[in-house]
This record gives sequence, C-alpha cells and structure tokens, in this order.
Amino acid sequence: MVQNAPHAALFLLVALVAPAASAIPDGLLPNGNFEETPAKSQLNGTRVMGRYAIPHWEISGFVEYIGPGQKQGDMILPVPEGAYAVRLGNEASIRQRLAVTRGARYSVTFSAARTCAQAEELNVTVAPESDILPIQTVYTSSGWDSYSWAFKARHSAVTLIVHNPGVTEDPACGPLLDAFAIKTLHPPALTKDNMLRNGDFEEGPYIFPDVPWWVLVPPLDEDDYSPLSPWMVLSTTKSVKYLDAAHYTVPHGAHAVELLSGVETALVQDVATVVGRPYRLEFSTGDAGDGCAGSLFVRAYAARGSVTVPHESQGKGAHKRGVLDFTAIANRTRVVFVSMAYTMKNDGTLCGPVLDDVSLVGLHSHAARRFLL
Repeated sequence: MVQNAPHAALFLLVALVAPAASAIPDGLLPNGNFEETPAKSQLNGTRVMGRYAIPHWEISGFVEYIGPGQKQGDMILPVPEGAYAVRLGNEASIRQRLAVTRGARYSVTFSAARTCAQAEELNVTVAPESDILPIQTVYTSSGWDSYSWAFKARHSAVTLIVHNPGVTEDPACGPLLDAFAIKTLHPPALTKDNMLRNGDFEEGPYIFPDVPWWVLVPPLDEDDYSPLSPWMVLSTTKSVKYLDAAHYTVPHGAHAVELLSGVETALVQDVATVVGRPYRLEFSTGDAGDGCAGSLFVRAYAARGSVTVPHESQGKGAHKRGVLDFTAIANRTRVVFVSMAYTMKNDGTLCGPVLDDVSLVGLHSHAARRFLL
C-alpha cells in the first residue's frame, strides 16, 4: 500500500490539472438529426412516452417522433435531414445539455416547419437568454426553413431548450423540428479600411453543407446578440437569409445576406462617428442567382443621407456597387439597409436583393474637400 502511494498521488495530481472536457465542436449536435431512435417500448404510436427516450435529448409535454411516410391528414410530413424529426405539441419542449467555453459566443442552427397551426412561434433559451422566434412565414417551397439563434455562454455547461408556447385545439398541431447544429462565433475585429464590423458577412451562423438552402436570421431585440453580430435584424415577424457561395451567387467572399419582405425588415449596424465629418458608405447588391427575377431595390440610410440602388434582375446572379456619401450628425450613426420591393419567385416564396461587401470610411484631405463642394 505504501509503495503505491506515489502512483496514487501522481494520478490525483494529473486529474486535478487536466483540462475540463472540451467544448462541443462546430457541426451537428449529438443526435441533432434524431436518427438515433427511441426504443419501440417508449413510443405510443408517434408519441414519445419517456422523458429520456430520444438519445441525447430530454423532452417534456406532448412530443411526437415523426418517421418516413408519416401523414397529417392526407399530407405526408416531409423530413429535411435523414429519416426522422420531432414535433412539439402545446407547451412541449425538447432540450440538450451542451459543453461549451465559458464567455464564448455561439450560434445554433435548426430546421423547423409549421403544420396545421398558422401563427406558430418557438421559444429558444440558453439561460439567462431567451427569445421568441416567429416561424409563421414560410420561405421554402418544401415548407422547411433553417433558423439561427445566438447566445453567450455564462457557464461551461449550458442547456439548450426549444419550447412551443402555442395553444391550439389539437395538441398535435405544433411545429416540426430537425437538424440541430452549433457554431462558435468569433467577434469580427475592426480593420483599418472599414469602420463597420463584419461588413462582408463572413462571420455568421452554421450552414449545413448538404442542404440546398439558406439559414434565416430572425428579428431580435436590439440588446440581443445576433448570429450576424454586430448586424441586427429589425422587424416584427420577418427574417433575412444568410447565404453561402456553395449554393448561391454572392458578390464577394463566401457569404452574403438576402433582404426579404420589403420595408418590413431592416438590417442595421451602429458605428462611432465624428459630428460634422464626411463619410462614404459603399456596398454590393444584386441577386443570388436563385431565380429571383424582377425589379429589386436596396435603399441605404445613414444620418440624413439615403440612396436607392435598383437592379433589374434576371435571377442569374448579377450585381452592382452602391455608394452613399453623408455627413455625421451625431457621435453614433446607424447604417440601415432595406429592400424597397416585395418580390416572389415562381414557386410563390419570398426573395429579394442580395447585400454584401459593405464598407464605411471617413473622407479626408482632397476627397473630403471635393465632397463638401
């Protein structure tokens, strides 16, 4: 026993200094696509009976496990990723415990589809942060959309909760959920040639590489942390699309934003400015090459200035550059972008102009003098 004491002490020392469990990597959450199925003994038809029946998840309330060929009346319920999804009934929720890095920012991406209820919404929580995400507007012809939501980790382990706060006559009329993923966000730094952060939208939510659509960034309160931070989406119920170059035409880099729903949705960022100093705002706009054809208009606002950039889209991915010169009237200036038209594709889904490569610079010396003249 005495001879083993040094070995025991060494083991204890290693255990004490060993790093904590590593944070969850970017990508699909454990059983995030619900392909690990509950035991048959834990199912009553489609209803999940056990609180921990779905591997890696905990449920409460009326939760259904939706498989291949499952019907809602005469309609077959589609599943966007793999073969299975879940449905949350009235006041039902699903949750998962996550190992994270304390103080880090994360974005969660998941797919959702409404069923027989109309004005559906989801309450997404990682305590103490919580937001209601509206899902009543459908942006795909399949009925499934991918949503994003961001949070700051206050502890090294947090619980992601998605709750259906709706109350309908049929408890099985709740939304379908599938394909949960996570991504660590790295706050974009200022550069010497751009006063705006994340002007190229390269920092944003996780996009599934094998899903041929976008990720929606929903409207949030101005105090919340956005998946596109420091950009904010201001709207009542509408979102903007976050696109990647693998599936769409983007003007610059690997990502861009598509503005939807006309003036109902604004993309904004606040920036420090000097009163009386002239500035130049530049941006790229056009279409994503996704068949969004027609007259597209992006309007940019800053201080008392505004500019509208039209684009007659053929839906094939063309774009142009817009410029707005203005003089700051306060020590903080809100830069605002909106779409001035409501546009739909042939399948009836909303679309709009693409925004990318946004920059803001102060005008100095001869450039400022020319502007003031």
